[in-house]
Formats: sequence, structure tokens, C-alpha cells
Amino acid sequence: MLQKVVICGVETAGLPKLSAKENDALMRRLKAGDMGAREQFIIGNMRLVLSLVKRFWAKSANADDVFQAGCVGLIKAIDGFDLTFNVKFSTYAVPMILGEIKRFLRDGNSLRVSRSIRDTAYRILKVREGIEARDEEATIQKIAAEMQVQEREVVYALDAISDPVSLYEPVYNKSGDTLELMDQLCDETQSDEIWTERVALRDAIARLTEREQKILRLRYFEGKTQTEISREVGISQAQVSRLEKNAIGTLKQEIS
Repeated sequence: MLQKVVICGVETAGLPKLSAKENDALMRRLKAGDMGAREQFIIGNMRLVLSLVKRFWAKSANADDVFQAGCVGLIKAIDGFDLTFNVKFSTYAVPMILGEIKRFLRDGNSLRVSRSIRDTAYRILKVREGIEARDEEATIQKIAAEMQVQEREVVYALDAISDPVSLYEPVYNKSGDTLELMDQLCDETQSDEIWTERVALRDAIARLTEREQKILRLRYFEGKTQTEISREVGISQAQVSRLEKNAIGTLKQEIS
């Protein structure tokens, strides 16, 4: 599979490379309704999909199927992208492509989490709840010790049941309506109220601690799990969860 050159009939080695300037020009044209520019943009960004697909080759999934799922995510990103976002398209597209691939692997026949792993994960959640009820930090080490299993089994089981993070993840409620992360990035109406809320969100994020900002970026823009973030930041998964909840709570108070 690692040696495969053609995926879904596409010769990956021959995919074009677009400069940032070319990408921007094509995006403006396709948003203006130029279907030729849309096709060029899709083909020109398939290398981005391919680079993300490579992460999942060890999952024993069919490369063609995973690549197709990634392309679906790419097209969704193109349709949802707004030139006023003030971010690079790739920054916006990566979590959507990853989310579509993970959703395919989770829901399709290519990847199934065994019942035994799920049972282990649910036992872990129970043990973690018990530790936290004693007002202690439920670290991976403590959970593994109480269950008399290796730490890597705890990490593996929790990762197996974790859901991919999407730009459609609920961020907070306002006036009884659930707002998603996507809502904070763009609203096609571009009303004064939306513009004001966007500025308020940006200012509220700027007031978060550097660590909280990094956790939100890794979680919601790079699609990483709390376990992955804990390894990168150098704190426990429980601390990541607590900081994430506190950050979102702060954003709610600042914006509502």
C-alpha cells in the first residue's frame, strides 16, 4: 500500500502543486461561480488530502476509500470556506478532511472497534469517575494501577472510542440555541451582529491563557484528541479536559 502510486484512478505523483497566490486566485474565481476554477482548485489541493490519508494507512483501510472520504471533506471545506475568514484554506480544510476520514473509518466497514475494547474503555470511564469522585486527579497511571492493566491499554481503549472533532462541534449556547464552532467563523449574512460577535470571540480568545489557546487550537482546528494533546503539551488528559472546559466556559461568559 505504501508503494501505491494510483489512488481512485489518480496518479498521485503527477498531482499539480499550487502556490499560495495561485490557490487564492482560484478560490476567488470559484466563489464567483467559475466551475473550471473549482475543478482546478480541487485537483490542485488533492496533495493535501493525500498527505492526510497517509496517516491512516496503518489502519488497514482501503486507500481508495479513505482517499475518497478525504476528497469529500475537501469539497465540503471548499463549499464552506469564506474569503473573509482571514486564514489559509489549508488551515480551514485540514480538520474537515480529517473529520470526514475519521467518520468514514468509524461508521464504515473498514474499521470496527471490538466489543472487548469498548468494554475496557467503559470500565476505564467508571474507574476514572470513581477517582474523580474522591477529588483526585484521574491520571492514566492511576487508572491503570486500579485496573491492574498496562498504561498503553488505557490510552488505546480511550482513543478507540473517541469521536473526531468537527467544525460543527457545539461551542456554547446563546438564547437557547446551540452555536457551533463553524458559526463563530462565518455567517453568510455578514450582519453587524455577526461581525460584532466575531470580534468579541476573537477578543475573548485573546484573553485566554497561552496554554488554553493552544489546547483549543489543537482540539478544534487540528482535530486532535485530548490524549494526543496531553502528550504534546506535557500534562495529563484530565488537565487537558479541565482546561478545555474552563476555556469554553470563559468564552461563554465573555460573549453572552
